Amino acid sequence: MSTYLIGDIHGCYDELQSLLAQVAFDPEKDILWLTGDLVARGPASLEVLRFVRSLGDCVRMVLGNHDLHLLAVYAGISRNKPKDRITPLLEAHDADELINWLRRQPLLQIDEEKKLVMAHAGITPQWDIETAKMCAREVEAVLSSDSYPLFLNAMYGDMPNNWTPELTGLSRLRFSTNALTRMRFCFPNGQLDMIAKEAPESAPPPLKPWFTIPGPIARDYTIVFGHWASLEGRGTPEGIIALDTGCCWGGSLTLLRWEDRSLFVQPSNRERTIEE
Repeated sequence: MSTYLIGDIHGCYDELQSLLAQVAFDPEKDILWLTGDLVARGPASLEVLRFVRSLGDCVRMVLGNHDLHLLAVYAGISRNKPKDRITPLLEAHDADELINWLRRQPLLQIDEEKKLVMAHAGITPQWDIETAKMCAREVEAVLSSDSYPLFLNAMYGDMPNNWTPELTGLSRLRFSTNALTRMRFCFPNGQLDMIAKEAPESAPPPLKPWFTIPGPIARDYTIVFGHWASLEGRGTPEGIIALDTGCCWGGSLTLLRWEDRSLFVQPSNRERTIEE
């Protein structure tokens, strides 16, 4: 049995299949971790969702910001942007089943035996592991409930950007969602910056990539994340692994085999473009 971790798929179904074939992935005995953003920008979001759902319990995935945006579009809360290329998914005969399956997926994965943590954007250095679990489960509970459209309508926004246990209600849920699915940079005290998207070396001071700010989780766990394609899997400290290598932008889809830390790469079928 092997544990495979794959970066953001973004509707790149053909590359996903080629990458899994490289390692002879067997859903009967292997475990597949996915960093989120299964959908949008690539050509085959519908096929990706159908395939991942069909794999059943061998998949351990987290939701990304594009997955949450898809839920909001399907609920009529946000606009369907042509560049996301999700119209076939929205119009599919099994769209209801896929959307209801997707909104019941977690935002955080933890394997205590492997000391492995995965979230789409990463883990804010302001959280310890118990706080991270608590905040993720709160968002997951709302998403899987009948009141999920209320949350989706309120999740957009950059504030609050500082964690305190006194946060409540939709403000608390928004902070948790941003920290787990949108974060890139933080101020030195761990406060989130939700504006900067440039390469780490170009960020305006005093902003720092979240993974360069010491936090309690990074001391005890390996953290795996996606979301930040322009990193191209580089520049993170030991014990923090970036797996989004920009397949939908013409980069590649990357897989890490946990047991021996081997990396496998599948080049994109598309010409390279600039990440938006």
